[in-house]
Amino acid sequence: MSVDAADALIDVRALRFAWPGAAAPCLDIDHFAVAPGEAVFLHGPSGSGKSTLLSLLAGVLVAREGQVRLRGQDWARLRGSTRDAHRVAHVGYIFQQFNLLPYLSVMDNVLLPLRFSARRRAQGSRAQAEELLARMGLAPALWSRPALQLSVGQQQRVAAARALVGRPELVIADEPTSALDEDSRDAFLDVLMQACGAHGSALVFVSHDRRIAARFARQVLLPGINRAATVGVNP
Repeated sequence: MSVDAADALIDVRALRFAWPGAAAPCLDIDHFAVAPGEAVFLHGPSGSGKSTLLSLLAGVLVAREGQVRLRGQDWARLRGSTRDAHRVAHVGYIFQQFNLLPYLSVMDNVLLPLRFSARRRAQGSRAQAEELLARMGLAPALWSRPALQLSVGQQQRVAAARALVGRPELVIADEPTSALDEDSRDAFLDVLMQACGAHGSALVFVSHDRRIAARFARQVLLPGINRAATVGVNP
């Protein structure tokens, strides 16, 4: 699928990224774009740079060469707190390690984006957070518990609810079903994709589980667009 730069939510151009001390870049991508509301399944071997690319798309990492734009804004032109504010306003990120605050309650974790972004606050509410948690299969009795008291699979679903609350334009999901059994995985995907569709959010989803690829309108093999094609070196 070709996405014009003017229409792209994410627009990557001439991106080269190398980790400090590395002899060669792990990512060398001429062009990659995602349209508003598009659902993309990104896959590739372990070490091919999938998690690194997600971090660049969300401005968690910044490339020294090339451009990574979200809504027309180049992450490299933003500094410090401005970049963080842009991220929380427009990106919901389901991290591979969840990144929940362990001593905060489930509900407080989910509501964090609304605390830090006026845009997300205007688009979300506690009622929306409650609906997301319920649809993720997390009973109200769990909502007041500290996140650290939940199972790994439950924490994964809390992280997803946090990413979706406030209707961000982009949802990034890094192996979000890895701790779920097949039935829970399918239910999770139903909620995630229905919420993104209803909110008009684009979804970039990384997984090794190729069985779920058919759910996505677009599938991208990272080594197919990455001229560096470095395998087994970086996450």
